[in-house]
Amino acid sequence: QTTSPENPEMRLKSDATHWGSLAKAFHWTIVLLLLAQGTLGLVMVNLPKKPGVIPYFTFHKSLGLTILLLAVLRLGWRLFDRRPEEPASMPHGQVIGARIGHALLYGLLFAVPLSGWLFDSATALRPLYWWGLVQVPSLTGGADPGLKDIAKEAHEWLFWTLMLVAAGHAAAALVHHFFNRDDVLRRMLP
Repeated sequence: QTTSPENPEMRLKSDATHWGSLAKAFHWTIVLLLLAQGTLGLVMVNLPKKPGVIPYFTFHKSLGLTILLLAVLRLGWRLFDRRPEEPASMPHGQVIGARIGHALLYGLLFAVPLSGWLFDSATALRPLYWWGLVQVPSLTGGADPGLKDIAKEAHEWLFWTLMLVAAGHAAAALVHHFFNRDDVLRRMLP
C-alpha cells in the first residue's frame, strides 16, 4: 500500500499539500549528488594531469550520467504526479517566479550532464563507461577539437548557472520557511 492515513508523509504520490515520498526521494537524492558532483568537479580540475587522476574523472562522469538519469526519471514521474498547491498567501508573481525557477532547474539538470557528455565525446580520449558497466555512446562519433572547447566552456558556465539557480531556489525555500512562515519548505522535507 502506498498511502498511510495515519502518516500522509509516507504517501508515494503528492497531494494538495505535500510532495509524495517518491518526489522527495528524487529531489533530495539529486541535491546530495549535485553537492558531491560539484565538489568533486571543482577539486579534480586542480589535480595534476597524471594517470592517477583518471579514476576521479571516471567517477565524475558516471555521477553526472546518474544525475541525468535521475532527472529524466523525476521529470517522467512529474507527468503522473500532481504538484501541491501553492499557499493561498503566495503572490501571483512569486508563483510565476517559482515556476520559472523550477523550469530552469530542470533544464540545467539536463544541460550540465549533457554538455559534459558532449565534452567527453569530443575529446575521444577513451570510451565512456557508466560505472564501468555500460558503454555510453559517443555524441560526436570521434574527436572534434573545435567542439571540445565549446562543450568544455558550456559545461563550466552551465555548472555555475545551475549552482546560482539552485542557491536561489534554496534561499527562496528558507525565506518561505523563516519569514513567510508557510509550508513551502516543510512539504518537501523528508
